[in-house]
Amino acid sequence: MASSTRDSESEDEIRLWREGDGWVITDVETGVTTQGDTREEALEMLDEAVALHKGDIGHEPTDEELRELGIDPADNSTGEKELPDFMQ
Repeated sequence: MASSTRDSESEDEIRLWREGDGWVITDVETGVTTQGDTREEALEMLDEAVALHKGDIGHEPTDEELRELGIDPADNSTGEKELPDFMQ
């Protein structure tokens, strides 16, 4: 297992290691983990995953976007139910 920083401007610690034919990478601060076929791909995937985790990119889908995907917006709700643990 290797430990490194993503860039010289930040002190974000990451863990990067080989697993099978690919690379697995974890952002220590957030706990976000992803993988890629190459080290570069794993780093790119981690950057995107951390940005999504922090809410820096992405958005909640609109009703129209859901309909385009064949999802009824009325069914896209937890209602009174609690979110699953992994979503909290």
